[in-house]
Order: sequence, then structure tokens, then C-alpha cells
Amino acid sequence: MTHPTKVGTLAISILQNQAELTARQRKFLLHLVQPWLGMSGRYNFVNMARYGDFVESTYRNNFARPVNLLGINLERVRDSLSRGLILAFDPSFLPKSGKCTDGTGRCWSGCAGKAKKGTEFSGTAAVDLEDKTALHILAV
Repeated sequence: MTHPTKVGTLAISILQNQAELTARQRKFLLHLVQPWLGMSGRYNFVNMARYGDFVESTYRNNFARPVNLLGINLERVRDSLSRGLILAFDPSFLPKSGKCTDGTGRCWSGCAGKAKKGTEFSGTAAVDLEDKTALHILAV
């Protein structure tokens, strides 16, 4: 990026403190900010290659390597939020009708008030009681 955006500057400040990331991983993660903000349509490797600077196989190979996102998010929480924290847990139901999605089963849907076919998405956030803000920690 020749002119870093606010999001790009934030990403640089977060990732430069991550000792476990290699220089290539750091460069790739910083590059992802630009295509993710500019993409329209599906977020897949083909579209990332269309909007980004790398070929499809580069995106596929880099996403196959593990990155400690939990550690990155926890460090951001420690740096940004005060000490008066609570954890918030938000389970969400995602309806799925196909047979090819991993983890598809019968999950509770609060809106429908019954178990329906689909998957469950669980999000965890750190909530700062003093500043009334929350930062995402983990999604499973």
C-alpha cells in the first residue's frame, strides 16, 4: 500500500508486535486488508486473486498455514481495553440445507424456538465496562 488507510495503519501496529509471525506471513496478512475491503461478491481465493496482488495458489497456500489469531486478538484486548472486563459469548445459528458442509447437524435456533438443520457459530468478545466497548476475541 502506498497510502496506508486507518485500517492498514492499525493492522501494521498489531502485526509488528507478533514475534511468532514470519516476515512473509506478516506481509501477506497486511496485504489482505486491501482486497477484503474492496471485494464484492464471494470471499474466495479466485476473487482474492482478482482484487489482490497475488495469484490464487498464493492465497490458498497462505491460508493453509496456521496463524495464532487468538494470541493476536488477546494482545489487542490487553493494549486497548481497561482492566474492568467481562467476556461475552454469542452463539448464532446458520441454516444449511446442503450435505457438503462440515459440522452440519441439528442446532438450536433461538428465533425459531426449536432445533433446526444447520451449523452453530459461536463468538466471544471482551467487553470493557468503563468505556462501553467490545473487541472480538474468537469465533468458532
